[in-house]
Amino acid sequence: MHHFMKALLALCCLVVVTPAALGADSDRHEGKKRFSKAYDIIRSGYVRDVEDDELMNGAIKGMLEGLDPHSTFLGKEDFKEMQEATSGEFFGVGIEISTENNQLIVVSPIEDTPADKAGLKAGDMILAVDGQPTQDMTTTEAVSKIRGPKGSQVELLILGKEDKAPKSVKIVRDAIPLISVKARFLDDEGYLWIRLTRFNDKTTSELLEALREQGKKAEIKGIVLDLRNNPGGLLKQSVTVSDVFLKKGAIVSMRGRGGQVLESHSAKSTPSDVTCPLVTLVNQGSASASEIVAGALQDHSRAVIVGEPTFGKGSVQKIEPLGDGTAIKMTIARYYTPKGRSIQAEGIVPDIVVAFEAPREGEAAKTPRFFGPREKDLSRHLENGAKKAGEEKKSDKPKLLESETKALLEKDNQLRMALQLVKGLPKISEVHVQ
Repeated sequence: MHHFMKALLALCCLVVVTPAALGADSDRHEGKKRFSKAYDIIRSGYVRDVEDDELMNGAIKGMLEGLDPHSTFLGKEDFKEMQEATSGEFFGVGIEISTENNQLIVVSPIEDTPADKAGLKAGDMILAVDGQPTQDMTTTEAVSKIRGPKGSQVELLILGKEDKAPKSVKIVRDAIPLISVKARFLDDEGYLWIRLTRFNDKTTSELLEALREQGKKAEIKGIVLDLRNNPGGLLKQSVTVSDVFLKKGAIVSMRGRGGQVLESHSAKSTPSDVTCPLVTLVNQGSASASEIVAGALQDHSRAVIVGEPTFGKGSVQKIEPLGDGTAIKMTIARYYTPKGRSIQAEGIVPDIVVAFEAPREGEAAKTPRFFGPREKDLSRHLENGAKKAGEEKKSDKPKLLESETKALLEKDNQLRMALQLVKGLPKISEVHVQ
């Protein structure tokens, strides 16, 4: 009797599960039939002859682009251009773009490119490319139209955040520089400014080389790591850059369907780890890999984050080649910071929110004031008049501050605040930033 009841129970379970499984199979079968019927109708009845490849590529593209703005089909040229963007030379205007509510927007202009020099800014809407509206244009299509031969011209119809009417901007395409790291001293005391413009396959090696070269000039007492208008790039490089400044701990994790952890990365202690005080600058143009670095440094209290909230591009795309020179780019996960914060659509909120330009005289401060340096940390500060024993009249310190950098500090409120803050960090290292 006991065996009979077990068999009956198993049969009941089988009866309960099977209809659902059959229903799912039936739905898939009906979907395939519907697709096949539509394919045949289009193939035979469209106004012009359509090749099978064109229809199939369009079908794959439609499947992916109906899911989110970052998933798409990459034709042979698109796939080639994507590979060149991280490892070889390519020609264009130098902007990272995305789609939001079916509208093409500038995530960030890349520094020292034609787009940057033409005044394009993060958040600008691109309404048309060479007179063709972008309303229903995919990101991949837009990239293809904006890129072109060196020396050729592209006309973009731009609507800025504060513009009342769109404006036409003509930009001459050029080679996009692949050097991703710039470094210079912000004063004669040894405080270094490191600017990362993107994350390509040489970013970490360029960063380490810049640190070595600048370290030969003077002892590096502190660093301002500038990630503003850095649209991101390679995940691996965001991990290795973070690792330069972290001795241990998680850097980033990727969670896929159902919250499953697909991949995680942690810092490893190495002799090249940088341990001096660190301030990191971000703004709306800081996206993807930049947000991973800023989030990791913030969660480990390794750096004070200064600037404006970041873009919020926290999804992971995987490139899957299809074997014929084409590929699909598909969102497979979301990024999470070491403390489990999702970057997607939220971004990284700075510890200290500071506008690029300081308030004009008579205006109220736009941001809360944070602890700053002491008087002696400020450039051109007034000495107290007491000369120490053995002190020489002339300093033997090397002149590190360039006139160009000095002029930049005067107009860049965020950079100036970061310099003042990093000078004070050794004295306030125990303060917990909320």
